[in-house]
Amino acid sequence: MKKHTCTFIMMAGLYLICSCTRGTPEQKKIPVETVMVIHGGAGVIRQTEMNGEKEQLYRDKLQEALMAGFNLLKEGGSSLDAVQAAINIMEDSPLFNAGKGAVFAANGKNEMDAAIMDGKTGQAGAVTCVRHVKNPIDLARLVMEKSEHVLLSGEGAEEFAREQGLTLMPEEYFFTEYRWQQLIRAREKEKQMMDSLAQNKSGTVGALALDRNGNLAAGTSTGGRTNKRYGRIGDTPLIGAGTYADNKSCAVSATGHGEYFIRGVVAYDIAAMIEYRGFSLNEAVQEAIHKKLTRAGGSGGVIALDARGNIAMTFNTEGMYRGYIRGNEEAVILLYKE
Repeated sequence: MKKHTCTFIMMAGLYLICSCTRGTPEQKKIPVETVMVIHGGAGVIRQTEMNGEKEQLYRDKLQEALMAGFNLLKEGGSSLDAVQAAINIMEDSPLFNAGKGAVFAANGKNEMDAAIMDGKTGQAGAVTCVRHVKNPIDLARLVMEKSEHVLLSGEGAEEFAREQGLTLMPEEYFFTEYRWQQLIRAREKEKQMMDSLAQNKSGTVGALALDRNGNLAAGTSTGGRTNKRYGRIGDTPLIGAGTYADNKSCAVSATGHGEYFIRGVVAYDIAAMIEYRGFSLNEAVQEAIHKKLTRAGGSGGVIALDARGNIAMTFNTEGMYRGYIRGNEEAVILLYKE
């Protein structure tokens, strides 16, 4: 059996890490090494505006989240467990727009969304507009496994969370001064621009995993957009828009201007191009982000992972917090267009 060396391709914010092993159909069924991929949001992330201490905080937390998931995979844990563990770390950190660090809506409340999907079974769970759930990704998984539904919202979702014994927190837990000041600034600029601070699009968190059994999973969690109104819901909790996983194609987690990801059904579109058009992961992600999303006027990025261990991390913004680790390789953490 011929082995091909790994390659790392970089172009205009596009990262692809290929693991290529060719052989007979029977040989291809052998599971690839475990893989973990995460993101912490895309947006205006410039090295010139990031001091050394702040940058290290992000790198350390991304590393912690990445290893939390990957260590479970190494121990034989499922891709779902790994995705959930990685996102929990980022939800508990005020650095990211999810959980503890969720941004404030126009009503001064934190309204969080999350989704998770199992690439093996096609089962999915999601929640939207929850205000007290400490870890929304945990609730999304319970919706998938303990209910007949896919998406629960608001008070109903929190009632279900209580029934399932999840940790609920008072609203004060989610208050951070940094996010509050974002809301104040956004309100001041509301009449001058539709998209109040470009940086508010960043911070959504996501994770993808490939376990020893060759099963994929995807999860995404967010606090939405600063100063959002009218009960606005973005792409994160919408299966196929911001979150998707299917062993036959790939797993995807998105971050960015949600309305564009919803209209383009971006996460599923990437999977469909692979399954039905024969695109490689690289080709599908580039088509979705650098062509379709950009042409439509949307901004953001995705991380994607297929069942052979190929990874794509691409965005059309200034940067995207992201990282990956595979097999016995070293963990890689990236922030900018490196």
